[in-house]
Amino acid sequence: MGSRICVIAIDAVDAETVAAFWSRVLDWPIVEEAEDGFSLAPHEGADLGVDVFTVPERKSVKNRLHLDLRVTGGLTVAQELERLLGLGAVKVDVGQPEDARWTVLADPEGNEFCLLHGRADAP
Repeated sequence: MGSRICVIAIDAVDAETVAAFWSRVLDWPIVEEAEDGFSLAPHEGADLGVDVFTVPERKSVKNRLHLDLRVTGGLTVAQELERLLGLGAVKVDVGQPEDARWTVLADPEGNEFCLLHGRADAP
């Protein structure tokens, strides 16, 4: 028997803003709200979720761990990139190659994540 990931935790000075951002990105509702943060999941009782916790300090260096997102459904990668930027993501340069098959973005507090250029439903 091994371990499995059940929650991904994100630290934020403004946990409410960051939780709202990720809720819209993933189309997951906030399923729990506590004094120290918020929990998002595809539905109540789901096996995987995202917790956003309040911390006193701002992020100051590149993440050592990040999320990779893949486009699903009817959107193209370009449409999803436009949607993410419209939600408040920003493009960032972390030293990725010019011909990278991903776009590096950051959430409203600078937590990096990648949008992969392949589609989940592509062969």
